[in-house]
Amino acid sequence: MKNMLLTVGLAILVLVGFQIGKKLYLKPKNITGEKAIEITGQLPDGTSFNLSDLKGKYILLDFWGSWCGPCRQSHPKLVSLYGRFNNQSFKDASGFEIVSVALERNAANWQNAIQSDGLIWPYHIMEAGSFDSPAVKAYSVKQIPTKFLINPDGIMMAVDPSFDQIAKLLEERRKV
Repeated sequence: MKNMLLTVGLAILVLVGFQIGKKLYLKPKNITGEKAIEITGQLPDGTSFNLSDLKGKYILLDFWGSWCGPCRQSHPKLVSLYGRFNNQSFKDASGFEIVSVALERNAANWQNAIQSDGLIWPYHIMEAGSFDSPAVKAYSVKQIPTKFLINPDGIMMAVDPSFDQIAKLLEERRKV
C-alpha cells in the first residue's frame, strides 16, 4: 500500500512538473518593459511595412495562422477590440492599431482567412514558413496565438495578455 501511494504521488509530481515546464517553455521570453523588436515585412498590397512606422500609437502585435483553430476562434474578439479602440483618443498616443503576423506556407489561405474572418485593419504580414521565421524568432513565439501590447514609445506593456487585460490597459489610457 505504501509503495502504491509513493508511486501515485511520484506520478502526480512528474505530471505537474511536466505541465509547469511546458508552460514555461511555451511562454515568450520577452518581458514587459522591454523595447519592442523591429519587424519589417510586406503588406498584402505589396507595400513595405516597418513596425516602427506606428510609433506614437498603441500596437497589438498578434502572431497567428490561418491553419490555427484557436487563432481563428479568437478573431471575433480581436475584431471587437479593434472596433472599440481604433478610433479612440488616448492621453499619450495618437491611436491604436493591430499588426497581424501570420505564420503561413500558403498566401491564398492567409488572404482568405483575413477576408472571411473580417480582419479589417490594414497591417497584415505573412511570415513564410513556421516558427523559424525572423519575426517569430525575434519575439520567441513558440505557440500561437500569441500577442504583445506595445506602448506609443515602443515598449512592451504586456506579453501575451488576455483580451480583457488589453481592454483594461487601453481603457485606462483613453481620453475621457
